[in-house]
Amino acid sequence: MLKTHHCGELRAEHVGQAVTLAGWVNRQRDHGGLVFIDLRDRSGIVQVVADPARSPQAHEVASRARQEYVLQVRGTVRRRPEGLVNPQIPTGEIEVLADEVVILNPAKTPPFYIYEDAPVDEALRLRYRYLDLRRQRMQRNLILRHRVVKYIRDFLDARGFLEIETPILFKSTPEGARDYLVPSRIHPGKFYALPQSPQQLKQLLMVAGFERYFQIARCFRDEDLRGDRQPEFTQLDLEMSFVEREDVMALVEELMIGIVEECSERRLATKPFPRLTYAEAMDRYGTDKPDLRFGMELVEISDLVAESGFRIFRQTVASGGQVKGIRVPGCATYSRRQIDELTELAKKEGAAGLAWLALTEGGKVRSSFAKFLSEGETERILDRMGAEPGDLLLFVADQPPTVAAALSALRLELGERLGLRDPEVLAFCWIVDFPLFEWNEEENRWDPSHHLFTAPMPEDLPLLDTDPGAARGQQYDLVCNGEEIAGGSIRIHQREVQEKVFGLIGLDLEEARERFGHMLEAFEYGTPPHGGIASGIDRLVMLLAGETSIREVMAFPKTGQAVDLMANAPSPVEPEQLEELHLRIVLPDEEE
Repeated sequence: MLKTHHCGELRAEHVGQAVTLAGWVNRQRDHGGLVFIDLRDRSGIVQVVADPARSPQAHEVASRARQEYVLQVRGTVRRRPEGLVNPQIPTGEIEVLADEVVILNPAKTPPFYIYEDAPVDEALRLRYRYLDLRRQRMQRNLILRHRVVKYIRDFLDARGFLEIETPILFKSTPEGARDYLVPSRIHPGKFYALPQSPQQLKQLLMVAGFERYFQIARCFRDEDLRGDRQPEFTQLDLEMSFVEREDVMALVEELMIGIVEECSERRLATKPFPRLTYAEAMDRYGTDKPDLRFGMELVEISDLVAESGFRIFRQTVASGGQVKGIRVPGCATYSRRQIDELTELAKKEGAAGLAWLALTEGGKVRSSFAKFLSEGETERILDRMGAEPGDLLLFVADQPPTVAAALSALRLELGERLGLRDPEVLAFCWIVDFPLFEWNEEENRWDPSHHLFTAPMPEDLPLLDTDPGAARGQQYDLVCNGEEIAGGSIRIHQREVQEKVFGLIGLDLEEARERFGHMLEAFEYGTPPHGGIASGIDRLVMLLAGETSIREVMAFPKTGQAVDLMANAPSPVEPEQLEELHLRIVLPDEEE
């Protein structure tokens, strides 16, 4: 080994010991006699002192060392002089007095500072990702990710789960997003698909009798990207036989509590996790991914304004719409410009506008619509909303989906402005009793709200024949701070029920057998009742690390346009490769 110790592990108990270190120059400071080098490796930073009176060789080499040079240092650990202790770093009590310094490799001047966490353009960071990953923040994030995955493996192993790998090259089947396709050289004209998830395979493992399976699975989806999406991502995938919904949820809740308490510095808002039905979440928060770190819940006032003098409210209720609002504490002094900004946000979500009412500290009402109401109507609205002096009330009148979207967006924006979305707090909750199907107007058919293998609630099974839209699925989502962290369900394990679902979503039996024949056939050989869940590792670690994008917890992510700036991928391939695969490139402008 080129080192006897790691830089960040040296402490006062090492004083007097001879050590050999190796790492990168974080910073070099020449004080006109002594040369100080902050030497960095994965474990942390230690100060090295090169004194010409002790070792002219060490001093001469240290004088030439620059940022990001790779050095080997031999020397002795000593206490820092009185008054020069640095309490900001774990090695701050000591320093290493160098006897020999060797430059193992010089370095060009990096395009951004490694030793400080100053803002850097993300494109530049991704172009030089191997340098970006040297920064302490990024190293902490990936170390955290490692600890989380290790905790998951140990936790599930202790509870009888087996880690089983499933294929990366599989069959293209509809699962909600575009597949990444891989052409077969051996079978011209045919394609594999990269897995969007191991969904079918983990169910087949239950048919195979393994009973408890898990995998830290790589998944691929060719979809539009945003901060919490990447074309390739990692999820915890697990499946259990002979279980009901409560069994899966209890196991995952115990796992998540353990991860937060053992692997992170964040604190849980509550445990056990609250449970909301889908209908309750939509009614109170306007979304099935509510952020429970703060209140500001949606309140309906449709019944109070159905006969009011305010035409917009009255006509909306008469046409089957609704009027709902949120109470924003301490914002009664918002200016017209600030309210206009909120109005624009509501309009982006489809709302026609935003009605508002401010109750001043003196108890007076300012409003965009109160002049159309009687004094009694205004009082009843204030009472329903729980208004207090200093509050701003915001209302949207529209059809329920638009009202939910607009007020949910306003709630999150105002929660952020008011500092209510504390990144140190993790507020988990379960969402249950989802609709099994959603109606697709364009295709004139039902779409599964989760996926097409989700079992209906047993009592709702007859509704598949009479009223599919009213059927609920045995589905459960785990939400944290407004992000979906995991989603799962009890699966369909009877062939006749699976075929009925295929029919409802527009798959005839012949097409279903072509795409899912392997599953339908397997279901004829004694399939146990089973269920499972998949949890996004990237998104979970993002929250644990206090980041806002999963790119900050992935080693080599793509940009928002699915480009790897470091490797310049995707890129053209050689014509010979295309010929071997019997492929020809037809660019859009060549089709005309």
